[in-house]
Amino acid sequence: MQDDTISGIRSFESAGDYVRRMVQPEQITKYLPPGGHFIDEAAINSALKTAAAHPNDVAQVRAIIAKSRAIETLTLAETATLLYVTDPELRAEMEEAALAIKRAVYDNRIVTFAPLYTSNLCVNRCAYCGFKADNTQQVRRKLSMAEIRNEALVLAGRLGHKRLIAVYGEHPDTSTEYIAETIQTVYATQTKSRTGATLGIRRVNVNAAPLPVEDLRVLKSVGIGTFQVFQETYHRETYQRLHPAGTVKGHYDWRTTCMHRSLEAGADDVGLGVLFGLYDWRFEVLAVLAHSRDLEAQFGIGPHTISFPRMEPASGTDVPTSSPYRVSDDDFQKIMTVTRLAVPYTGMIVTCRETAAVRDRAVLKAGVTQMDASSNIAIGGYKEFAMESQQEMHRQQFVLADTRSLEELIRDLGKMGIITSFCTAGYRCGRTGGCIMDALKTGKEGKFCKVNAVLTFREWLDDFASPETRAICDPVLERELKAIASELPLFYPAVKESYDKIVAGERDLFF
Repeated sequence: MQDDTISGIRSFESAGDYVRRMVQPEQITKYLPPGGHFIDEAAINSALKTAAAHPNDVAQVRAIIAKSRAIETLTLAETATLLYVTDPELRAEMEEAALAIKRAVYDNRIVTFAPLYTSNLCVNRCAYCGFKADNTQQVRRKLSMAEIRNEALVLAGRLGHKRLIAVYGEHPDTSTEYIAETIQTVYATQTKSRTGATLGIRRVNVNAAPLPVEDLRVLKSVGIGTFQVFQETYHRETYQRLHPAGTVKGHYDWRTTCMHRSLEAGADDVGLGVLFGLYDWRFEVLAVLAHSRDLEAQFGIGPHTISFPRMEPASGTDVPTSSPYRVSDDDFQKIMTVTRLAVPYTGMIVTCRETAAVRDRAVLKAGVTQMDASSNIAIGGYKEFAMESQQEMHRQQFVLADTRSLEELIRDLGKMGIITSFCTAGYRCGRTGGCIMDALKTGKEGKFCKVNAVLTFREWLDDFASPETRAICDPVLERELKAIASELPLFYPAVKESYDKIVAGERDLFF
């Protein structure tokens, strides 16, 4: 491979030309402070050093927890203090507060989704990724619109999903136009349930490469939900070592400013995340917080979601298993707990990368709000694989650890007394962006979410659940309906009317 060429780039375009076409400097500098960056490594390191010298200050930790309970974003220094808590009693208080905050903001529910990987074509050479361009073990493929439709039919018709996160590599053949067409195809795909109800995907969130503002406006026009871009690592030296120069992914400032461009382009919501295990996890937590605070400062809203991917084995690389920064299960739990306290309004996503045990604990002790299930991340895997749990390393980005079906996850959540939400009403009612941030911080959104969660859960149970699942989940759902009657007595008659209509066969009713 020549130095100026990336495997998979069209023959008439060099790597340098592709980078120059994609990266637009004027869409970077406008969001950066003069001579610096909103990810201030010196400030982060100083906060960590100070906190490490004074761990487990009971009065200080409890004051910080109280601020979190008031749904206020923490500072770097406050968050660093929580990161160095080792006292078991204080740690338990943090976990108790995290769950209380989650219930106050999002109520007693977990939102479910599925990933839809559309392609494993990629021009980048990220050292830890199975999709990297120079991984000759990876079997390359891009789904056609007919194949996208087949995947959507399985996800909506057989599994019962209502929302997806569509995932795209960075490559000329998966351009903005391709992303927009796949979203339109998913929305247009409909089927019937066993009860005769019309089924389809109601919300497509997107995880893709950073794009210029003009391209992001195109995606906004076709109805994307949250636009996710994970930074992988915020530590600049590590980032540059893992993402070779001469690739689009190698441009740190282009990637870190993508969420700013997304909000400028009118995106309803944006999602942040790092790949834990590439660098020191305490640094990364503070960097995500710094990114969140800068979005709040510049746009008045922070991230709608923060995700917690942790490195898993992948084809063509040993970085996930050999990295000196691998994160233990206990530290991973602390990462999520502290993030819930640091950015109390945000949604938190933990995916099937993690084991069932790790994810269950994240629900009960970290205030996680979203989880995927029945996930298959092989390209075309939903339609082609006989079993939902089947995996082929050389057709996917990494290996999944939790292979529970959606119904199994719903049953497990029901045993915890938690309802599963398939709600997408906020997007269609305009409760997004700054509107939802205000509602989340005051607890108002949680009430709407409970109502819509109850309605959508009733839909799913009637259309997909086995008798065993109904026996576990129906009582939980009835309890939540009674809670609505108690908490929202004037609103309850309208809710009950919609609930009864759903029982009678109507679908997609929401407030």
